[in-house]
Amino acid sequence: MPIKPKRGSVTLVGPGILVYQMKVTLKGIRPPVWRRIQVASEVTLKVFHKTIQIIMDWEDEHLHGFIIKGLSYGTAEDGFGVDEKKVRLNSLNLQEKDKFIYLYDFGDNWEHTILVEKILPMDEKTQYPICLMGKHSCPLEDSGGPWCYEELLDIIKNPHHPEYEDSVDFLGEDFDPEWFDVEIINMELEIGRR
Repeated sequence: MPIKPKRGSVTLVGPGILVYQMKVTLKGIRPPVWRRIQVASEVTLKVFHKTIQIIMDWEDEHLHGFIIKGLSYGTAEDGFGVDEKKVRLNSLNLQEKDKFIYLYDFGDNWEHTILVEKILPMDEKTQYPICLMGKHSCPLEDSGGPWCYEELLDIIKNPHHPEYEDSVDFLGEDFDPEWFDVEIINMELEIGRR
């Protein structure tokens, strides 16, 4: 279990505004579900949480938290570490190639690995956050975690499976595990910036 930092040990304001290019990958799913994004270094972990929810097409219906350099961060109400509203990305001393964890839905245990790929100067013409690319559709809420989700995908490939109809009803007839549309995600990010 990650340790909670001592009160006052997290710097709340960091250096000038840069851009973090990050790859967010959902662990335990094959083929991998991932997104490459760029975010301003000044955003709080709370705003970054909302960004992840949008890019992964989650519905923000469950508990979440971050584990960064062995420390936990989350909402003050849930008591999962330091209050994410008070911590900015630029206060975490992130470096290129650093990895950290974003957890979503502690029951289904969706674990996301976040890799800091690049630290870049801010482009005044770009609205952040922005999704650059990605692959595959994210699992639906309450689909049971990576193992259950992969089983669901196997079942819907076989119309003769005894659980086929229930699985299609749960996922929806239009569900496509290969779907990804960067333009739609960026439109959602634009709405989220308002």
